[in-house]
Amino acid sequence: MLVRSRVHRMGYRFRLHAKDLPGKPDLVFRPRKKVIFVHGCFWHQHQKEACKDGRQPKSNTGYWSQKLARNMERDAANITSLKASGWKVLILWECEVLKAGSTLERRIRQFLG
Repeated sequence: MLVRSRVHRMGYRFRLHAKDLPGKPDLVFRPRKKVIFVHGCFWHQHQKEACKDGRQPKSNTGYWSQKLARNMERDAANITSLKASGWKVLILWECEVLKAGSTLERRIRQFLG
């Protein structure tokens, strides 16, 4: 919701969760052929060292490692498919959205042109 309201305030208009696109991107800018995914650090395994939410649980490791690895594989396949279709993709991580202020807006403006 933070990203959606911020992008709207910046003057950009978008559609949500386009079912016809791989991975159902969070924000879709069809005329620009650009999409934004807002990934949760835990579910999509944010690999940045500073992100503490991207760590795998220490209990039931067999289940979680398999589940989270499958999520990452699916993300990679969706992004590859979108790029092959001519779409440009921006991934925003939950921890970046919560901490970033003007940096986030700058990244979005730079991406959307």
